[in-house]
Amino acid sequence: MKYYILGLFLFFTLSQNTFSQSVGSGKFKAEFLEQINKLRQKGCNCGTTKMPPVAPLKWNDDLEKAAKGHAQEMAKKKYFSHSSKDGRSAMTRAEDAGYTHKGFRSFTVGENIAQGQPTIDEVMDGWFKSPSHCMNLMNPDFKEVGVWLHNTYWVQDFGGREEFSSQLKEMLKSGKARILPQPVKN
Repeated sequence: MKYYILGLFLFFTLSQNTFSQSVGSGKFKAEFLEQINKLRQKGCNCGTTKMPPVAPLKWNDDLEKAAKGHAQEMAKKKYFSHSSKDGRSAMTRAEDAGYTHKGFRSFTVGENIAQGQPTIDEVMDGWFKSPSHCMNLMNPDFKEVGVWLHNTYWVQDFGGREEFSSQLKEMLKSGKARILPQPVKN
């Protein structure tokens, strides 16, 4: 009986600490990137939509910071949503974390969330089986990713930024071109 209780205690302790000790580590990041990029390289079906191969994603620490904040908030306030309790979107959280559009020609952000999956394999499997989550994973506009797990809340934030051409950068620098702000839509 002592061995059974000790074994159960060790299993529970190890399973609880598996990600709490390694979230944010190089191994955690590498495993996520490997799984995502393996499928991005092959292409796949997202529901009934055929998604062709796309370029691999790179890890981005600002997107990781945004994912971490949202995962921690959802766990602390016990809710599950893409919208923060204060109304912020994934885009706003990414910008607040330092993932900005300044100096880039185009800018986009997306997000996958999940709750309860105990491993990277299981959360990735669930996201790839969900057509909308899968399309985020296979979106060619996304170039970067950051992921975090807090308690049982997973957040995967995507971003895509495209730089100005070197010629346009020079024109902007010299004052021969300028960026006009876009009007705010109501």
